[in-house]
Amino acid sequence: MSNQKKDQDNLLPKSHDNAPWKKAAASLSLVLLGSGMTLAGGYLAGNQQQVSDTASKLAVSRVNAAPPLPANTDPNFITQVVQKVGPAVVRINSSRTVQSKLPEEFNDPFFRHFFGSQLPSQERNRVERGTGSGFILSADGRIITNAHVVNGADTVSVTLKDGRTFQGKVVGKDELTDVAVVKIQANNLPTVTLGNSDQLQPGQWAIAIGNPLGLDNTVTTGIISATGRSSNQVGVPDKRVEFIQTDAAINPGNSGGPLLNARGEVVGMNTAIIQGAQGLGFSIPINTAQRISNQLITTGKAQHPYLGIQMVALTPELKQRINSDPNSGLTVNENNGVLIVKVMANSPAAKAGLRAGDVIQMVNNQTVTDPADIQRAVEKTQVGADLRLDIRRNGSSMNLSVKTGTFPTQDQNQS
Repeated sequence: MSNQKKDQDNLLPKSHDNAPWKKAAASLSLVLLGSGMTLAGGYLAGNQQQVSDTASKLAVSRVNAAPPLPANTDPNFITQVVQKVGPAVVRINSSRTVQSKLPEEFNDPFFRHFFGSQLPSQERNRVERGTGSGFILSADGRIITNAHVVNGADTVSVTLKDGRTFQGKVVGKDELTDVAVVKIQANNLPTVTLGNSDQLQPGQWAIAIGNPLGLDNTVTTGIISATGRSSNQVGVPDKRVEFIQTDAAINPGNSGGPLLNARGEVVGMNTAIIQGAQGLGFSIPINTAQRISNQLITTGKAQHPYLGIQMVALTPELKQRINSDPNSGLTVNENNGVLIVKVMANSPAAKAGLRAGDVIQMVNNQTVTDPADIQRAVEKTQVGADLRLDIRRNGSSMNLSVKTGTFPTQDQNQS
């Protein structure tokens, strides 16, 4: 993440281009959503989904969002929320052993002859440690956190507010949404109540609990500043999340902790800050985190349906720029809709006959004007489901049906 701090200093690249319309396209995506956001242009694989019937028995059910607070709300409601939820918020410590090798030059007999024992051994191990937060979903020890908190960890330990520490096992993690589930062997644990992030409105109360900078059980408050922030806006173009923005203070160590509404229901999972910014924190909507965690609990992995296209919102100005650019390779006749800039080889879109230059105007009989509209439609489907697209091609109307595929992992791309 090039402009975002994370607990384990994971840095993710951003893509750049010079041509204005190409820059717009590069910030958009393969439609691969299982969870809702774009993939940076040219990024074909995840670097870093319906669940079986048993999921409902394993995961926590969603609770409807609370109604707005009345004007005479108890001024101590934040204290009450913290007392209610705080015991279910945990600290997660992870460690991993990293092996480093000396440059080949140091293996030369010349160096060995003159420096001998002064040279370090060929391979050296170092232990990297990270600290994050999490919250307990079930009384038998299922905990949700960020994938980057436990990514690559050899050991994971979970410390409760009452001081008890347990060895944790990573049940599964999904790097595309940065969601992970950890299991500890315990019973009768305090749990959180989940809210409904789809009903969030800017201006509502936001309460964050976590372990920023190693300071356990820290509480910060603010409001919901915005919803639906794209992964590109937040600076993590490889994620599949429409983020909640809050001005409640979030710092390294808060990752994986809950964002709560005024009723003490979890509406988000804190995950990101923008380096150098003040009053800007971001959370994964709990509806997204819950959906992915259900899949991780049930199958150990998450599936993301995708089409395999790069696209951009079409405007008359963009149409003029594309048509006047001799290097664009495209000719556009429409003034609005979603323009397909590129179709990935062997993708579901390619197999259905979609082409660069096609303009998508409707998906499943719903008008679309922005890539996010299409991404949401894809997100709502299962892998293998059909999407009906109404498109314009070379001035003519066409109807195509596209069967969504499974978003290709890095390993699948290399095979």
